[in-house]
Amino acid sequence: MTVDSTNPPTAPANSADVDAAVPDAIARAHEWLAADSDTGSEARAAEQLSAILRDPEGMRFTMDFVDRVARPTDDAAAAQALHKVTDGVSPSFLGSVDSALLTVGAKAGRIAPRLVMPAARARMRQLVSHLVLDVEGRTLRDRLDRAAEAGEQLNLNLLGELVLGEKEARDRTRRTIELIENPRVTYVSVKASSLCAQLQHWDHAGSLERLKERLRPVYRAAKAHGVFVNLDMEEYHDLELTVDLFTGLVDEPEFRDLTAGIVLQAYLPDSPAALERIADFARARHAAGGAPLKVRLVKGANLAMERVHAEVHGWPQAPYLTKPETDSNYYRQLDLALQPDLADALRVGVASHNLFTSALAWELADRRGVTRQLDAEMLQGMAPGQARAVREVFGTVILYTPVVRTEDFDVAVSYLVRRLEENADPENFLHSLFAPEGEGAMDGQEEVFARAVRSRWETPAGPRRRQDRTAESGRQAPRTGRFANEPDTDPALPANRSWALEALTAELPDAPEPVTDTEIVDAALAHGRTLGAAWGTRDVGKRAYVLEAVGDAVADARGRLIAAMTQEAGKTVDQADPEVSEAVDFCSYYAHSARRLAGPQAEFHPRTLTLVVPPWNFPVAIPVGGITAALAAGSAVVVKPAPQVTRCAAVLVEAVRTGLAAAGEDPDLVQLVMVPEDETGRHLISHADIDQVILTGASDTAALFRSWRPEMVLQAETSGKNALVITPFADPDLAVDDLVHSAFGHSGQKCSAASLAIVVGSDGLSERLIGQLVDATETLVVGPGTDPATTMNGLIEAPGEKLERGLTQLEEGERWLVEPEQLDEEGLFWRPGIRDNVRPGSWFHTHECFGPVLGIMRARDLDEAIDWQNATGFGLTGGIHSLDDDEVAHWMERVEVGNAYVNRGITGAIVERQPFGGWKNSSVGPGAKAGGPNYVAQLGDWTDPAGELPVHEVDLQPAVAAELRRAADLVGDELTEADLNWLWRAAELDELAWRSEFGRAHDPAALAGEANVFRYRPVLEPVLVHVGAGAARRDVIRQRLATARAQAPVVFADDSRVERVAGAVASQDSARVRCLGEVPELLCTTAAEHGAVILDGPALADGRRELLPYLLEQAVSVTTHRFGLHTDTGRVRADVLGAGRR
Repeated sequence: MTVDSTNPPTAPANSADVDAAVPDAIARAHEWLAADSDTGSEARAAEQLSAILRDPEGMRFTMDFVDRVARPTDDAAAAQALHKVTDGVSPSFLGSVDSALLTVGAKAGRIAPRLVMPAARARMRQLVSHLVLDVEGRTLRDRLDRAAEAGEQLNLNLLGELVLGEKEARDRTRRTIELIENPRVTYVSVKASSLCAQLQHWDHAGSLERLKERLRPVYRAAKAHGVFVNLDMEEYHDLELTVDLFTGLVDEPEFRDLTAGIVLQAYLPDSPAALERIADFARARHAAGGAPLKVRLVKGANLAMERVHAEVHGWPQAPYLTKPETDSNYYRQLDLALQPDLADALRVGVASHNLFTSALAWELADRRGVTRQLDAEMLQGMAPGQARAVREVFGTVILYTPVVRTEDFDVAVSYLVRRLEENADPENFLHSLFAPEGEGAMDGQEEVFARAVRSRWETPAGPRRRQDRTAESGRQAPRTGRFANEPDTDPALPANRSWALEALTAELPDAPEPVTDTEIVDAALAHGRTLGAAWGTRDVGKRAYVLEAVGDAVADARGRLIAAMTQEAGKTVDQADPEVSEAVDFCSYYAHSARRLAGPQAEFHPRTLTLVVPPWNFPVAIPVGGITAALAAGSAVVVKPAPQVTRCAAVLVEAVRTGLAAAGEDPDLVQLVMVPEDETGRHLISHADIDQVILTGASDTAALFRSWRPEMVLQAETSGKNALVITPFADPDLAVDDLVHSAFGHSGQKCSAASLAIVVGSDGLSERLIGQLVDATETLVVGPGTDPATTMNGLIEAPGEKLERGLTQLEEGERWLVEPEQLDEEGLFWRPGIRDNVRPGSWFHTHECFGPVLGIMRARDLDEAIDWQNATGFGLTGGIHSLDDDEVAHWMERVEVGNAYVNRGITGAIVERQPFGGWKNSSVGPGAKAGGPNYVAQLGDWTDPAGELPVHEVDLQPAVAAELRRAADLVGDELTEADLNWLWRAAELDELAWRSEFGRAHDPAALAGEANVFRYRPVLEPVLVHVGAGAARRDVIRQRLATARAQAPVVFADDSRVERVAGAVASQDSARVRCLGEVPELLCTTAAEHGAVILDGPALADGRRELLPYLLEQAVSVTTHRFGLHTDTGRVRADVLGAGRR
């Protein structure tokens, strides 16, 4: 049953009661405000909280202290962090005694960390003990006794580590039941996500049944012990699932006499419809003799994270955009719920610290004769004086009270951050309440309240997210004239889930017939060259228009593409759907790239025919990327699909051809040629009619292709051996979650997958982190992609030699934390494995296995971890989990990968945000990243424009000017005046390119919760410049100008040293050789054998083109929020985006 939030509720007939109650509510609220009776420790705690909220550094300091001092199990690391956290900070909000203790502790901690750090953590727990109680100590028992004596109830919410696996989920359920069995406890809240691990949002029905099974024992215990259980609401994607869980479970015969409750969040405009559904259900249940139910109305405490989720996915924000709308919706729901015909069927918990809100609820209930329906609810430790005043009117008050084990205290940081963040908002009532007297902060709250009440039925109701894949046409990204990413499919919406489930069983086209006749191959290539020659003459604007039409067609094929990927490639929906978004993004982004080819500094010349050879593991996005990049560059395309995914290829090529036809072009601009991997395949790949090959596959495959044709122009994304570094300052919950997804998503069959975790610190892996990692890995549901319950799909084929070794053989000193297990006879389904104590330089450290096996390495310090991360010979992706800015900044400076990730997973690159491509042995070719600003430009040839280049009055670097002065001495001998003039123009264009592109960092997405920095780094090894026969002296000097501006290492050599150059090519990882004049055959063959690239185009004046060989592209993606609260992790915004690299 779904929440029908498309038909907003209407005002009840007695709605005027609300407006009539406002004056009395205002008067009562002012009475409560005057009744501030906080005393003793209660008053001190409230004042300290008030001080934290007032101080701009208060919340930041508190979060840093918990994250970097209280959490790490390594006392030495925590002591170091304490010194950093307190350095230059005067935490006056802590009071004079605690400030002094903190200063002393910061100094003493570095000398005796094992003595000082436990004491510091204990003091921190003590400081927030009025907000979060120790579930195992006397504090909770005594507080429960005092509450009973005072006529209060504590609504206990058991916090703990993030539930990533079923062992922790079962343990949390057991501990919740133990809490219910405590004779002092009367009220408990539970969250669905704490009872079941790895809920699959696409599998609504399956998740619902799992949750019911887990919650039944909790409800049985509650029924046996007379304890009220409240089902908490979490994030928007949980709304329908939670309502279905609640109504379905309490409707079971054994629970029809159980009184239970659910939370609704007023910041969701969907909530009025949910309230009406629950009210109708409660009314019918009560009429049939069932026990009453309860709705606890809250404003909503996850707004910051909801904003982040919406921003990252390109979805509308699910909650209201403004607080006044939330307030109005709250009052609308009071109007709906406090009704005489509901009073005995549905209790209403008014959970708010806004005294105007609580007063309105009481006065309205009094007017309607339903005060018996009301509960007043507030937060433990927040404004206890006002809580007592409210209790005197309502008769009781329920205090929401988080409880936690001592060893799990750090997990309360997310709760504390939410509490502090929402109350630091100037619009929040508590912020005004805590403001110093005389500031008049409360003056505006009365008018805000009255206005919100008046607007309650004018405020929109109904979902802000309305995506429906069954009713869309074409691309859905905003059309602004700039590139925007295509939104993924939102699984929270019922229409989308039904659409996806249909795709899992949709009929696929037959696999294309293989072509075994080389004459058919020759004919296809000749036809492609004819069409490509004409296509290359099209205006770039026309090509862009066509690509956008292709994007619309690919978007329309989303369902068919998901069907093909889940059924043939084995992908799960949550892996397949973002891949379609990426494919659409390639179409749109490369349309923009096509338009950028028409610059004044150089002329672009298309290559006639491109062969695209995509992999089987990304059977849609990667081939579409290659196809559309080549089309953008003015080339016709032949696609040779991987034999494992030919039906995926058939569906995507059909979509591309549909788009071409819709734009008035010949669909044969893109031809699918399915050749077997035999001599026919070799004939196609090495054919002289192919101008260039775009390959995504193994490094061995790239070497094989070039062995057939050493002069082949090859752009290849190849292998990776990728590591995620985890330091003592990581959030273990988030680090393990990201590691498991990065290692085992799509069964680890991604070149970007994390196959190594390098754990830093003297304590190595903490017991908690390793327990979570094992638990999460063992919980993964292995199965086919067509089963919506699957969380890790099978392999595309039985393991090859390397993967079989990785899954079955340990190296010296290693042990299994989780031993892989083959689950079927064919060897397609394996339980994932984790091998511990992988040693540097070992086989597993340096070999890509490409499957569901993860190795753990243990490093003494961060530098050793980075050394190991950089030592694999590859440089594709890599990540770090650390909340220490210095660590993150140091790592970003040293890591040698094309895609670097901070405090997030290391897979799932997104077009423009995180252009994809590696360094060293992870790439063959010029090195421009797919989905980045230079990719299309490298797929053609460039020449200087006709005529003289204009002068640009721009200051040059001294090293560049010195090269020009030396060049002036050669005029009349080795250079002409025209040459010197051209060199000056080139130097000016270099400087312009440096200032606008290469010398600064870019973040075109400009997200608040995530920094996606595209930047250029110096090459790791010298670029080899070979000066061959016929090379002009001018062109040699041109390279010196480029290297002087890029500050790049370079080695110049002529034909007399060609063997030494070839030796250098063989010794480097993916060497770059800039060839001027004739290219010796030895260099071609050596480059082909060792994954090097020969760059033999003409020397250009355009710095945008000529500087690129001396730089590496890097995409750095950094999570810049903590539970939605914005941070500048690693100072990426201040240092990288603010100042650039140089």
